Amino acid sequence: ARGLPPILTFPHKGGRNLVYPPQTGEGTWFIPRRRGKGLGLFPADGGRNLELRIRMIAATAKTWCSPFREVDGVTVLHVDLAPNAAAESDALALLSDDERQRCRRYHYDGPRRRFALCRAALRAVLCDRLGCDNDQITFGAWEFGKPAAILRGEVAPISFNVSHSGSHGLIALATDGRLGVDVEERGERKGLDGLIAAALTAEEQAELAAADDRQRLHGFLRTWTIKEAVIKAVGLGISMGMSELETPLAMRRGAKGGVFELPQSPGVRWRLEDLGTDDFAAAVAHEVGAG
Repeated sequence: ARGLPPILTFPHKGGRNLVYPPQTGEGTWFIPRRRGKGLGLFPADGGRNLELRIRMIAATAKTWCSPFREVDGVTVLHVDLAPNAAAESDALALLSDDERQRCRRYHYDGPRRRFALCRAALRAVLCDRLGCDNDQITFGAWEFGKPAAILRGEVAPISFNVSHSGSHGLIALATDGRLGVDVEERGERKGLDGLIAAALTAEEQAELAAADDRQRLHGFLRTWTIKEAVIKAVGLGISMGMSELETPLAMRRGAKGGVFELPQSPGVRWRLEDLGTDDFAAAVAHEVGAG
């Protein structure tokens, strides 16, 4: 069995902290053990302790997944997708049999690693948020392919969305409301002129026309991620044309975020936030007042 991590402290919703191993000594009874559908944690006497299993799953994932941003009820986590053999091995242990088979179907290391680390991190945070065991979570999809978590045969009461690019992944979670997140690693883009013409409105294109190459790329990636986050949140996939969606004027003029109504979803208010860093462009879109 893989060795247990050193003493770790986890924040608990009840206001106290859980410590693993527990200082009473009973933590020494727990060992990680692989089984058919991911990572199970069992006391040596065969009993179970769901709370400790959840904390151990979280401890496994926190080596490559960490808190990134809180935005008005939305939690955003960053997933480190740089090559890491130990993290990839731990991630595979958290996946279901079907998910591990999906990993084996990838022909290249990069896509396989990104899927495994993001899906395992998502499983860990869902276990924590929903108070359930890893084996109780499966995934389905809505009409246009947007994923949903299934818990004990029912759609779980949580919104989430995942995006990854290069060495960076983002997971966004909220208790309700439609939700979308997008990330694009910064770097040169081949055919940038064509991408701008295909994805931006005429007004957005005009605003970038006078910019130098660096500002143009930066502005394009920022606009792209905002649009992608909205499209993913609305859940209509490619049926919602990117070039028909115009980013709010306030954000085009430099605002980091705000609450807006979009012509494509009349009567619905969206919280949009630019999450970009020096390493990547990113944005999150969350339906306001849902539920």
